[in-house]
Amino acid sequence: MAHPLYIAFIWHQHQPLYKSREAVTDASGQYRLPWVRLHGTKDYLDLILILERFPKLHQTINLVPSLILQLEDYAKGEGIDPYMALTLTSVEQFNLAQKHYIIEHFFDANYSTLIAPHPRYRQLYEQKKDHGIAWCLENWTQQDYSDLLAWHNLAWIDPIFWDDPEIAVWLEKGKNFTLSDRQRIISKQRQIIRRILPYHDKMQQSGQIEVITSPYTHPILPLLADTNAGRVAIPKMTLPQLRFQWAADIPRHLEKAWNIYATHFNCIPRGLWPSEQSVSPAILPYIAKQGFNWICSDEGVLGSSLNHFFHRDETGNIYEPELLYRPYRLDTPNGDLAIVFRDHRLSDLIGFTYGAMDSHQAAMDLIGHLEAISRSLLHRTGDGTGLNEPWLVTIALDGENCWEHYPKDGLFFLEELYRRLSQHPDLKLVTVSEFIEQFPPKIILPKLHSGSWIDACFSTWIGDPVKNKAWDYLTIAREVLATHPEATPENNPEVWDALYAAEGSDWFWWFGEGHTSNQDAMFDQLFREHLAAIYRALNEPIPPYLRQPLEDHYAKQAHRPSNYIHPIIDGFGDEQDWDYAGRYDIGGARGTMHRGSLVQRLYYGWDHLNFYLRLDFKQGVQPGVDLPRELHLLWYYPGHYRKNSPAPLADLPKKAPLNYYFHHHLGINLITESVWLEEAQGYQVWHSRASRAIVALNQCLEIAVPWADLQIEPDSHLHMVAVLADYSQFREILLEDQLITLQMP
Repeated sequence: MAHPLYIAFIWHQHQPLYKSREAVTDASGQYRLPWVRLHGTKDYLDLILILERFPKLHQTINLVPSLILQLEDYAKGEGIDPYMALTLTSVEQFNLAQKHYIIEHFFDANYSTLIAPHPRYRQLYEQKKDHGIAWCLENWTQQDYSDLLAWHNLAWIDPIFWDDPEIAVWLEKGKNFTLSDRQRIISKQRQIIRRILPYHDKMQQSGQIEVITSPYTHPILPLLADTNAGRVAIPKMTLPQLRFQWAADIPRHLEKAWNIYATHFNCIPRGLWPSEQSVSPAILPYIAKQGFNWICSDEGVLGSSLNHFFHRDETGNIYEPELLYRPYRLDTPNGDLAIVFRDHRLSDLIGFTYGAMDSHQAAMDLIGHLEAISRSLLHRTGDGTGLNEPWLVTIALDGENCWEHYPKDGLFFLEELYRRLSQHPDLKLVTVSEFIEQFPPKIILPKLHSGSWIDACFSTWIGDPVKNKAWDYLTIAREVLATHPEATPENNPEVWDALYAAEGSDWFWWFGEGHTSNQDAMFDQLFREHLAAIYRALNEPIPPYLRQPLEDHYAKQAHRPSNYIHPIIDGFGDEQDWDYAGRYDIGGARGTMHRGSLVQRLYYGWDHLNFYLRLDFKQGVQPGVDLPRELHLLWYYPGHYRKNSPAPLADLPKKAPLNYYFHHHLGINLITESVWLEEAQGYQVWHSRASRAIVALNQCLEIAVPWADLQIEPDSHLHMVAVLADYSQFREILLEDQLITLQMP
């Protein structure tokens, strides 16, 4: 029997518990942040409404229990957050602090897709960007504040709802919004949110989607079992001073998730998305005992479990598809579990790259990868006429945050993708349970690695000094609770709810190095509020350290990339485009230039298509006058045998890293914005190569260099040096004793 290539999309919908556990004494509401409400109007309902138009396509949706409960609060009109409270307040009542808060936070949205398309919203943004907050406080009228409040909420309403007559009137109006307008906009958001859970239930009953769940507040279960699990993937990881070992909390999270699901969907869940796809042998018996049939994780976890590294060709497709594209069976003392492993690269292409591409091109690229997988499986395992075994490609990713980078919130991309998949004779979309029930996994996975979907380890949530401090705080609070056996979940639910919230993964994600946002201080505060609530519910004294932030959020600076970026290369350096980029402040003790340097800052990052670089100059500098006329980028590849050569520049100092040998050289004329690419062919021999690099110089210099120019295998590491020169004569190196380390996705 010939099979199509089966594909399982799993969309992960998740928000942490933003509800404050401090007494609410003002009108700002019990929710500290608005993201459940805003994503609720932009991301959860439209995803399945688009899918419903293509009934042949089946998919899996994960709704985290902590998200479900918060959506219910907003649907019932009981959820209030500071952004909503301000939106519903007359602008005449704002004090200076409230105005400052509005200017600082009501542009919390992707500029290119949520702000720029709306002229009035863009006008207010540009005033803040060009003149600063102090100028806005001095010059803005009450109408400016009213319009900003309205547009922040309007921009987050998904375009699929723009044909609603009332929304269409607001979009056409554009400005001069009143308090009554803002009240009706919030009411419209609630109407959308009220439809989310019933519509998921309806589509699950129709069989087009499968709804799954996660542990209650999204904790990293392997670390609840034992924080020493961090050393499985990283043996020398620095662990917290105190060891957290509370496996007894795992069944509590699973049971609460199970019950919340059963209440809302009138059936029991079959699949479990382990938080952050984090798995370990220790958690499997609890999952099986609760009654789940299958779980999912990442290809890196599978690779570590098999002691196999998945190599990919230059197009990103793996060489051993028969290992990845199938479910496996896990034996536990409480019964078998099936496990599927996602294709990391395909998932990341949707999550981080396709939003920057033309929608048609992106959809065809994904279908091209799926067709290439089918051909590869046919060549390796087929009989020449078709796939004689059922293979399953799992694509699993965040189903909310990625769409902010797509035009029209991904509408064009999803419509194009779904239309073509519906018509494709050899590709079939299924839910995971559909596939597993029809084709039960036969191969037993003898060993399961302990890791997550990020580098097959847990370093995103433990090992950093600040993350470890947070674990110590949590361990102390958990041990205090253990000294109160009378405080059961039945007679003291407040203390257990506070514990569950504090055990959530999200707080640890933001602590320390690796990730940062405009809300780091609030995530810190929420974590400490949850811990303080444990002591309060037990009538125990609250430790004084819980009144102090875990770290200095104003001094915290992320110098390494924390996520993929997709900047528009126009030379204007929109800050939101570069939020997740790595950064070097040029000058100071480590730089060759003094603090008044003409080059003040260097940003760098990448996605699956390009490497990106940005240089910020002192205002008013001109290449060829104040600044050397050329920028030279030089790459070498540690651990790879390649023909290398000294940099083709005159007067280079004979010291590292300038005396290294390099394989690629990109020259950039800062006056003409032209580029030339060279590849080393041996000692002092460089040959020209075609390049599709893009350069723009206006308020800053922005560069995009396609990975294809460098012709390297995915997941390769490389180092780069950046040099300023005049007519290929060395002038200065931008980072004297540092190399910029890159990694192709």
